[in-house]
Amino acid sequence: MEAGWLSIVPFLLVIPVAIYTRQVLPGLIVGLLVGSYLVEPTILGGMQAMLSYVVEALIDENNIKIIVFLYAFSGLVGLVKTSGGIKGFVEMASEKITNKRQALILTYVSTIGTFSAPTFRFVTIAPIMKALLKKVKMSTKELGFVIETTATPVIVLIPVATAFVGYMVSVIQISVQNEGSALDPYDLFIRSIPFNFFAIVMILLGIYLSFFHHSKTGGPTQIEEEEKPEEDWHNCHPSVSLELPNKPLNLIIPIILVIGLTLFLTWWDGRGEGVNFFQAFIEADVLQAMVVALLITIFISMAFFLFQRFKLSDLIDSFILGGNELMAVIVLLSVVWGLSSVTDDLGFSGFVTANIGWIPHMFLTPLMFLFGAAISYFIGSAWGAWGILMPLGVSMSFAADVNLPLVIGAVFASGSFGAFASPLSDDTNTIAKILGLTVIDYAKFKLKPALIAAAITAVLYTVVPFLL
Repeated sequence: MEAGWLSIVPFLLVIPVAIYTRQVLPGLIVGLLVGSYLVEPTILGGMQAMLSYVVEALIDENNIKIIVFLYAFSGLVGLVKTSGGIKGFVEMASEKITNKRQALILTYVSTIGTFSAPTFRFVTIAPIMKALLKKVKMSTKELGFVIETTATPVIVLIPVATAFVGYMVSVIQISVQNEGSALDPYDLFIRSIPFNFFAIVMILLGIYLSFFHHSKTGGPTQIEEEEKPEEDWHNCHPSVSLELPNKPLNLIIPIILVIGLTLFLTWWDGRGEGVNFFQAFIEADVLQAMVVALLITIFISMAFFLFQRFKLSDLIDSFILGGNELMAVIVLLSVVWGLSSVTDDLGFSGFVTANIGWIPHMFLTPLMFLFGAAISYFIGSAWGAWGILMPLGVSMSFAADVNLPLVIGAVFASGSFGAFASPLSDDTNTIAKILGLTVIDYAKFKLKPALIAAAITAVLYTVVPFLL
C-alpha cells in the first residue's frame, strides 16, 4: 500500500488508549482493529483481516518457538516453586548470611543463577533480605531499590536463558522484516546490549548505594517501619510458604541444566569448519537451542522431582499454572505481531522515511528514549513499550541512517525505565508486596534516582552518535 498518513493512525490510537486505560493490551487491540479496517474497509472485512493478521503471525515457525519457550520457561519456574526449590534456597542462604556485606554480595552473586526473570529474582532474594533486615542495616525502601537494580536492569543485558530474550528478539525480528531487511535479529540484539544505557547506569547506581552510600537512617528506623510488627518472611510470598518442602537442589539443578544446555546447544548448532568458539554463538540458531535446552531441562527436572516422590499430577498442575502466568504476555505478543504486519501493509515504513527529515539526526535516539520512557512509565510495562515502539524506532533508524543497534538499545532502555520506575509495573508491585511496602511511597522513593539515570542516559544517547 502507498505510504500515507493513514499508516500512523494505529500508533496514534495505541499510545493514548494504553495510557488512558493503564493497560497495554487494549491499546494494541484498538490499533490492530482500526488498522485492519483501514486495510479492508467493510463491515466484516476488517474483522476478518484482523483475524488473518494474528493467525498468520501465530503459524510462523519462529513465533511458535517463542511461544513454546515463554510458556515452558514459566512452567519450569512453576515446577521449581512447587517442589520447594525457591524456599529451600532462601532457607539455606538466610542461615549462612550473618552481616550486611555478605547479604549484599549474595544479592549480586545470586544473579548468576536467578537471572531468568525479575519475579524469579524477587522471590529468591527479597525473602532472604527481609529475613536479614536487621543485620543489613538499611531502610526497607533502600533494600528494595538495591534488589530491583539486580533484576530487570541486569536481565535485559543477558543474551541467553531468560524469559526476556525470546520476546526482545521477536520484536526486533518483526520490525526488521517490515523494512524488508534480512539482518539477523539475534545478532542485532547482541549488538544493542552495550547501548542499553539506562540499564547499565541503574546497575552502577545500585552498586554505589549497596557498598559506598551510608544510609542516613542507619537502618529501618523510619517511623512507619518501626510501627510495623515483625512478620515471618515465610508469609511474604507463596513461593516460600511454610507448607512447601525445603529442597534447595530443586532450584540449583534446573538452573545449572538450563544455562549449561543452552550454552552447549548454541555452540553445537553454530559450530563448523573455520568457525571459532565465539563465532559459533553468532552463527547458531539461538532460539532453537534455547527451546531444546529448556525442554530437556523440564524432562530431566520432572524425573528428578518424581524420584523425590512428588506426585505426577501435582507436577503437571504446577507446570500448567506456571505456564499460564505468561499467557497474558503471549497474547500481548500475538497482537504486537499482528499490529506490526498491518502497519507494514499500510505503508508505515515509507511514511516515516518521507517525513522524518525535519528532525536533526543526532536527536533521534535521545528523543526516542525519552518518548519511550514516558510511555512505559504511564503504562507500567517494558514489554508493552517495546512492542509499541520497536517498529517506529527501526523505521526511523533506516530512514535517517542512524546506527540501528543504538536505536534498538534506546527502545529497550526506555522500556527498562518504565519497568523500574513506574508504580504500575509488575516489578514495583511485586517487590513492594514481598517487603511489605506501600506501592506509591516506594515508587516515589526510587523515582528520583531513576530520573537521574534517565537524564544521564539521554545525554549519552546525544553524545554517542558522534563517536560511532
